[in-house]
Amino acid sequence: MILVRRSSITLPVALSSFMREQSNVIERNRITPGLLLGSVGVLAFSFSLPATRIAVEGIDPWFVAFGRAVVAGVLAVAYLRFTGAPRPGRGQLGRLAVVAFGVVVGFPLFTSLALVTQTASHGAVAVALLPAATAVFAVLRAGERPSRMFWFASGGGLLAVLAFFVVTGGTGGGFEFADLLLLAAILACALGYAEGGALSRELGGARTICWALVVALPVTVAVTAVVFAVGNFPNVNAASLLGFGYLSAVSMFLGFFAWYAGLARGGVAKIGQLQLAQPVLTLLWSALFLRENPGMAAVGAAVIVLICVALTQRAR
Repeated sequence: MILVRRSSITLPVALSSFMREQSNVIERNRITPGLLLGSVGVLAFSFSLPATRIAVEGIDPWFVAFGRAVVAGVLAVAYLRFTGAPRPGRGQLGRLAVVAFGVVVGFPLFTSLALVTQTASHGAVAVALLPAATAVFAVLRAGERPSRMFWFASGGGLLAVLAFFVVTGGTGGGFEFADLLLLAAILACALGYAEGGALSRELGGARTICWALVVALPVTVAVTAVVFAVGNFPNVNAASLLGFGYLSAVSMFLGFFAWYAGLARGGVAKIGQLQLAQPVLTLLWSALFLRENPGMAAVGAAVIVLICVALTQRAR
């Protein structure tokens, strides 16, 4: 009887322990909300460079950079009033200014100026640096501490993407002033991503980008008005207006709803590595809509990048 009693107690405990272990394994391997939201954000942003290239062919690049922030800012004001969002605190205003500098002003301006003379495929080379730069700022601004495995996988993905563009001729040969602009765009964007992702834990993804757009409105409205009066608009047509509309409504507004929410839920450094897949997507859109042909090496690069992204998501 004693043996039977011990068995009756031990078996449920063992089964319970086994079920908890299996549940933890499923939890670690499932598609998390942060991963899903981050993927939606990457998909939205992957068309930003082609849309910018289309827009600046007919619209002054300064107007493209600041005008889309004005349109998105108006949408942000409407959203905040409709949802009755409380105003951010004084401490949060300074951080919102950092977000605004990075993603509302810095990245749009530098990429718009660079893509006047460069292709969207060339710009995708710079985007390959964005995940690594975001991870660095996640350490500096968001207090995150990724593991060695994370850095190894992130570096592998970065090298794969850069090698892909070198092999396919995406670098265009030689270092130009546009490359400096693209580098500045990446640094500004990475800072805005890290600060915005950390701030989204307090405000939420939607309110973070909306308040950042509102904070930037005095500057963006003033610059847009001046450029509209004295700027160069060589060939405003339906295509350039459509590109400008996408940048305003999706790249500058709706895309950040998903992206910042994903960064807040899944971690800035970890979810930020999803952007390793963005350059490959950008090349796909560039080939479809701009008739840019990067070559057949995209398939091999895409496989390597996806493997590296998967490893970053499994890393602690």
